[in-house]
Amino acid sequence: MPRKTFQAEGVIPACLLPFAEDYAIDERAFARHLRDIARVAGLSAVTVNGHSCEVQSLTFDEQRRVLDVSLAEIGDTLPVVAGVYADGSLEAARIARMAESEGASALLVFPPNTLAWGGQMRPEMALRHFSTIAEASGLPIILFQYPMVGGLGYPLETLLALCERVPAIVAIKDLCGEPALHERHIRELHALARPVNVLSTHSAWLMPSLVLGCRGVLSGAGSVIADLQVALWRAVQANDLIEAQRLAGLMFPLAQAFYAAPYLDMHNRMKEVLVHIGRMEKAVVRPPLVKLSDDEIARLRDAAGRSGLTVAGVREIRG
Repeated sequence: MPRKTFQAEGVIPACLLPFAEDYAIDERAFARHLRDIARVAGLSAVTVNGHSCEVQSLTFDEQRRVLDVSLAEIGDTLPVVAGVYADGSLEAARIARMAESEGASALLVFPPNTLAWGGQMRPEMALRHFSTIAEASGLPIILFQYPMVGGLGYPLETLLALCERVPAIVAIKDLCGEPALHERHIRELHALARPVNVLSTHSAWLMPSLVLGCRGVLSGAGSVIADLQVALWRAVQANDLIEAQRLAGLMFPLAQAFYAAPYLDMHNRMKEVLVHIGRMEKAVVRPPLVKLSDDEIARLRDAAGRSGLTVAGVREIRG
């Protein structure tokens, strides 16, 4: 099928990946999950092979299969963004080539864990990494900006240099975690001679993030509440503060539950909520992730109810 044109703006959910009890990919359940998300009107694209797909546990062939199933199910209606998660630049380039050949419309490039021990002091390494990927594929790139505290975030000077010197970078997925730095990203990247869009993934405080001027949202929470994200995005674009506040209030219970400590369980929690509302059969995660406690699952169900999600999966989001 013809590749869908990707625009780095608007609401872009990052899909979850269902597994069977033996940890094999449950392709039937995944196809259903993709269709459920794609039914939400107003989406710009869908992302696969990211954190929400537990990409760290997927082999190369599994990543290719995830992408193939995604394109078969929704590729005729929405652009599909493929994650590029690898510690080495050559492997990242291999994944990028595969994603382009299979029909993805854009790449979401994760920072290589190799850079965690001082890579912020060697900006030429980040430049080499992105240049290697860009040389391997003609697809537009979304750069995933991590928090600085973990050693994998790109300093602002490095980020600006990457955006200026690697034309394939069209957007960043900003998880810097610092409102003041987030605002600088928005102001400075949007002001470049070749503007680079800032997409928020600050899903625990999405409304204030969008109000600062983000060009969209790319978030795993969209696997559960894409309808609310679209409604919030539209309210912010219409400068309707009252409606945006109301929608943010609806999202608040689930956002607080999803992004509580430990942060690594966020997508584990999203799976449990989808099971609770009948949109996924099992909440299996691959090791080293483990199933949540009964107490936490009960808290998630309560948060889902307070955010308007019912067992029937029906919600009225209009005031």
